[in-house]
Amino acid sequence: MMRIIPVKRIVPVLIAALSITLMTACVNNQETHVIVSGSTSVQPYIEVLAEEYEFLHPEKAIDVQGGGSSAGIMAVESGIADIGMSSRPLKDDELHLWVIQIAKDGLAMIVHPDNPVSNLSWTQVRKVYTGEITNWRELGGADKRIHIIAREEGSGTRGAFEDLVMREDRITPRAIVQSSNGAVRQLVSGDPDSIGFISLGLVDETVKALQLNGIAATRENVMDSSYTLYRPFLFIAKEEPTGYAAQFVEYVLSPEGKQLMITEGLIP
Repeated sequence: MMRIIPVKRIVPVLIAALSITLMTACVNNQETHVIVSGSTSVQPYIEVLAEEYEFLHPEKAIDVQGGGSSAGIMAVESGIADIGMSSRPLKDDELHLWVIQIAKDGLAMIVHPDNPVSNLSWTQVRKVYTGEITNWRELGGADKRIHIIAREEGSGTRGAFEDLVMREDRITPRAIVQSSNGAVRQLVSGDPDSIGFISLGLVDETVKALQLNGIAATRENVMDSSYTLYRPFLFIAKEEPTGYAAQFVEYVLSPEGKQLMITEGLIP
């Protein structure tokens, strides 16, 4: 005769089994899922590296998220992300974090391809972004008002620009603020009277990179330090990564990872 097990005895067993299954799934997800978060300047390059890494290791998942350098640093501080991405150096109160430089990236001052201006001095760029120079005619261009495009506060790209170009001066509040390098490039590519700054690796045929003090914004000139408008690309963690996070960092720093960065326009 078949024995009937009371429901009140079955339910606890099912709950326990389900709990074990969920716990196992969470552990496995933590072991195979790496979250990388932060700088929108670093993000597109790490997405390319993550895609290639996942192709080589299909059992692992690399989730790459933007948000900005400061947001990435906060994410690793709070344990939300395994690895943070930053395009600015760490501040004094962040120096307790683990950090490694994965590449250098030039910053390019960009204008519309139809803009006749091809070269500016550092002083001219600073005066444009403080609002002291407001017309392209003052720079050898057309009699047109300059439309200033900048990145948002907290952006590593903006932080590098402020440190390297603006110094003690402030960017004018009339600047049009965008949340990514791609958005800055898109605005400049569609506005002949605009100027902006983006990652050198993202310069394409839709915009024109200006010379600074007669030095072209090229990878070679960043490498030999003749073009000095560049910043570091960093990986950051709460402590030195272990497990799959460490393996992904090792891949990024490997000869294969470095070659991918070179192909994408970075300087590993």
